[in-house]
Amino acid sequence: MKKWVYTFGNGAAEGRASDVEILGGKGANLAEMASLGLPVPPGLTIISEACGWYHVNGRDLPDELKQQVIAGIAGMEAMSGRKFGCGAQPLLLSVRSGAKVSMPGMMDTVLNLGLNDETVQALGHDAGDARFAWDSYRRFIQMYADVVMGLDHEIFEEVLEDEKARLGYEYDTELSAVEWQHIVTLYKQIIEDELDEVFPQNTEVQLWGAIKAVFASWMNPRAVTYRQLHNIPAAWGTAVNVQAMVFGNLGSTSATGVAFTRNPSTGEKALYGEFLVNAQGEDVVSGIRTPQSITEEGRIASGSDKPSMEKLMPEAFEEFSSICESLERHYCDLQDMEFTIERGKLWMLQTRSGKRTTRAALKIAVDMVDEGLISRKEAVSRIEPSSLDQLLHPTIDPRSQRSVIGSGLPASPGAATGEIVFTAEAAVAADAEGRNVILVRMETSPEDIHGMHAAGGILTTRGGMTSHAAVVARGMGIPCVSGAGSMRVDLRNNTLIGMGCVLKKGDIITIDGSSGQVLRGEVPMVQPELSGDFAKLMSWADETRRMTVRTNADTPQDARAARAFGAEGIGLCRTEHMFFEEDRIHSMREMILADSEEGRRVALDRLLPMQRSDFTEIFKIMHGLPVTIRLLDPPLHEFLPKTDGEIVEVAAAMGMPQTVFRQRLDALHEFNPMLGHRGCRLAISYPEIAEMQARAIFEAAVAAAKETGAPVVPEIMVPLVGLRSELDYVRACIDRVAACVAEETGMKIDYLTGTMIELPRAALRAHIIAEAAEFFSFGTNDLTQTTFGISRDDAARFITTYQRKGIIERDPFISLDFDGVGELIRIAAERGRQTKSDLKLGICGEHGGDPASIHFCEDAGLDYVSCSPFRVPIARLAAAQATITAQSEAA
Repeated sequence: MKKWVYTFGNGAAEGRASDVEILGGKGANLAEMASLGLPVPPGLTIISEACGWYHVNGRDLPDELKQQVIAGIAGMEAMSGRKFGCGAQPLLLSVRSGAKVSMPGMMDTVLNLGLNDETVQALGHDAGDARFAWDSYRRFIQMYADVVMGLDHEIFEEVLEDEKARLGYEYDTELSAVEWQHIVTLYKQIIEDELDEVFPQNTEVQLWGAIKAVFASWMNPRAVTYRQLHNIPAAWGTAVNVQAMVFGNLGSTSATGVAFTRNPSTGEKALYGEFLVNAQGEDVVSGIRTPQSITEEGRIASGSDKPSMEKLMPEAFEEFSSICESLERHYCDLQDMEFTIERGKLWMLQTRSGKRTTRAALKIAVDMVDEGLISRKEAVSRIEPSSLDQLLHPTIDPRSQRSVIGSGLPASPGAATGEIVFTAEAAVAADAEGRNVILVRMETSPEDIHGMHAAGGILTTRGGMTSHAAVVARGMGIPCVSGAGSMRVDLRNNTLIGMGCVLKKGDIITIDGSSGQVLRGEVPMVQPELSGDFAKLMSWADETRRMTVRTNADTPQDARAARAFGAEGIGLCRTEHMFFEEDRIHSMREMILADSEEGRRVALDRLLPMQRSDFTEIFKIMHGLPVTIRLLDPPLHEFLPKTDGEIVEVAAAMGMPQTVFRQRLDALHEFNPMLGHRGCRLAISYPEIAEMQARAIFEAAVAAAKETGAPVVPEIMVPLVGLRSELDYVRACIDRVAACVAEETGMKIDYLTGTMIELPRAALRAHIIAEAAEFFSFGTNDLTQTTFGISRDDAARFITTYQRKGIIERDPFISLDFDGVGELIRIAAERGRQTKSDLKLGICGEHGGDPASIHFCEDAGLDYVSCSPFRVPIARLAAAQATITAQSEAA
């Protein structure tokens, strides 16, 4: 019989932390904590595989699974001394999701399951608190109706608010047991009226409804969006955890909370978290109530006058602190924990590796190396390469004037300026128009995920450091200020009010996610310095990696930025980008529109010193590091005007009759320019262009070498080669110019000539092309286009549909297609090195900065990757991790 269910409790468990593939993160860690003898309420985990079974079998579950769940609940009854669905001491259950990786708030949860019109009476008698029992029952009805029955929870909220207004109450805590009982009656009537069915009283029906709803939530829109943003495969599915309820809302000796073993924003080694007295766990993370600090130090830092857990519940705090230390030592990582105190008894409900800002991740990794908990290689492996983008966010210039209109908690560091928007939809619409926005909400919910991703920053007036907004913003690297209680959001009038200032939609504000301040207007920013923990960890990465990391740089400014980020050369300098500048485009157009070689050479003579100057400056900046320069690649018509107005203007500026100008434009028109007269085809048709560029390169190399004293060995790359004869022709032209410049300057020039592999034919004939090349650089942008037969510029129209429908997992223009494009790269690498064992291999497409693609490059044996300047740190770290993975697999 297949094992669908794993149980845990009373110091024993059928699973362990290593079973995350089977049990999901939550289930594996619950099993681990139980095995360690920690106080964990008994429960069971339905394996992740069942999620897939559910979705492909008509949203049902196998009979074997159902039998194992019933047996598991019998075991929970034995361990807890309670009975599910009956008896004087009823067993209530929580039903939660638990994927392989944490997806906070993206899937559904049901709490207090097992309550009905009979068990609510028993629960009240057993707890000695009828009000608690009826409050729990109304929470359960509202949650179950929303998650399982599909009835919007806001309908119930409206009824509750109306009843509180009728009774003259402001807070839920003011309602009595009798009043909650009346609200339960109203809630059940709503279900009958809206759905034409009664709320289920059979607790087994409740159980299966909740389990199936959690499996169904794996495919809800917010979960799908989250998976797409974080590259989580849909095939993983989610496990379901069914666990005995413990209650933090049983009076003043009960509480619930969330904590981290270190500060997830800064990485400081200090217990960090929040709790609420007389509350359930959802109250802490929902943002409805502002929680209290766990530690006295945290309370003082936040300026709260509410007592900390350390002062209010010292015994429970001491036990909890000890458990936190044990868990961090056991897992050797920052832990994010949920706990409940039920009438003085501490229960651990969850532990997992905590989400953290990149700055915190760096500090924690470096500190744990210093503390002897992990190795340097482990520290390098701990940092998600793409998350380094967070360190590039601007911060507010300390010298700037600050017009503070409110303050809250510094939930996610960095600063952002933008227009105020009050809905996720408005944020998405503004982002599509290229406008920076700050999403302003009372509190965020998982339904806001698309707007949070589109926003430059997030501001909420409710919630704490562990609220939904705070956790998601930190994970995305978006600046966030949460719990700005001194400010008010008026959704009816679309205004934000703070310190007497009334701001409307579209007004500009700045948020400082490091201090918690909200500022009026735009404030000057400064870029962070990449030093300290970042520099130390990156030095460990550089010691580890095999591949070198170059940059794609077309200007001296790009080259300087890349060097600052640790680039070890230039893997792609696109010469055509230099021609679009205002003082050059006129000469470029004259060259294109000339109807003779003589006319083209006159224009090229004017462009020569411009190109030479740029190359000289780039060579000087790179100071002896390799620089790969690609000869002119795009079709010539890209440099020419498109609209009638532009044509009239340019023709007049060039002194050319419009009729002649338009005839020349028509002659240059191509039906499919991506596969047209471009790349090496231009150099063959118009060798004078390649001659000018080669001369500019060699003369610049001589000048830079003389000025810096560092040897310059330019790498000249011929684009879009499909035939060896094409490379032979252009190479001969390059060699002739090199000889001329050497004779003219009296200085021998060392250089390499190679080609971009960006056509399938070139990959397949790499062993022949390698005979005429010193290096290959894989231009994966065009190689992906020509392999798939998809235009990158048009792909966005349907790629997202392909992803949503499961046709492909990843956009092949963002992350390399390993099976198709990757296979061509492997073929070219293997065949090229069969001809020349020392053939230099690199990649210079956008994939050069994608961590998954970099791992492929390591596996394929490439010598370097090249990416945009701001992706260089990401590539350095990803290359180191790829080396570590390769070493581990080889061991």
